[in-house]
Amino acid sequence: MLNMPLFAREMKNSVKLLVIIGAVLAMYVSIIIGMYDPAMMNTLDQWVDMMPELMSAMGMKAGAASILGFMSSYLYGFVLPVCPMVFCILRGHGLVARYVENNAMVSLLAAPVKRRTVAFTQMKVLASGVFLLVLFSTVLEIVCCEAIFPGALDMPMLLLMNVGLLCLLLFIGGICFLASCLFSDSKYSLGIGAGVPLLAYVLQMLANMGGDAEAVKYATFFTLYNPDALLAGENGAVVGIVALFIGALVLFACGIAAFSRRDFHI
Repeated sequence: MLNMPLFAREMKNSVKLLVIIGAVLAMYVSIIIGMYDPAMMNTLDQWVDMMPELMSAMGMKAGAASILGFMSSYLYGFVLPVCPMVFCILRGHGLVARYVENNAMVSLLAAPVKRRTVAFTQMKVLASGVFLLVLFSTVLEIVCCEAIFPGALDMPMLLLMNVGLLCLLLFIGGICFLASCLFSDSKYSLGIGAGVPLLAYVLQMLANMGGDAEAVKYATFFTLYNPDALLAGENGAVVGIVALFIGALVLFACGIAAFSRRDFHI
């Protein structure tokens, strides 16, 4: 069901964006892990106390008791979800909708390859890019932590947190892919593919601020991924990860079905 020449070509087209986002992740991950110092936690927490609403909106909390808790607060609230989300938005649009908009879909569908195979291959490109970004982040976190704070990292919990991150990003990728398969016009493909995840993240920021806005958490899928709850060992946090993964499968399947049944007028 996978068209290897198409897959190889599209993965090659993804390299530049993967390198750029990987470089941004490398910078932030290495800097933030390097900032961790148990003796200096009170100083860092003062920044949270000075700007509580802003820090809370970005998922940053004071009082981290371990390096993984520190990473959960300063990396998993903003940097690690948002940077790969940019990849999902741009490549989700470029893998299908841009081909149709530029009338380049003719070359893809003229070959003796089923539409379902083309759609599955493009989906696989997007999912592979997301997996590579999460894998890169995981390896980078392990290397930085072991180099600076050997033996301090809870490896199984880190892997669980990043499995959850992968499921969240696959769900976002599924939204972008489905929008790209449904719409040919950029204003709709990008408008929905980018608009829905960005709106969901803004709602999550509002919910993080607490107060009356906390109820907004029920309107965003970002609530299903809770690194702090995973660290606390809450069973509901694992259920949220499973829900995101199942949702991602459904979104990708709907995207493939929509692409297979569309009339592209070519």
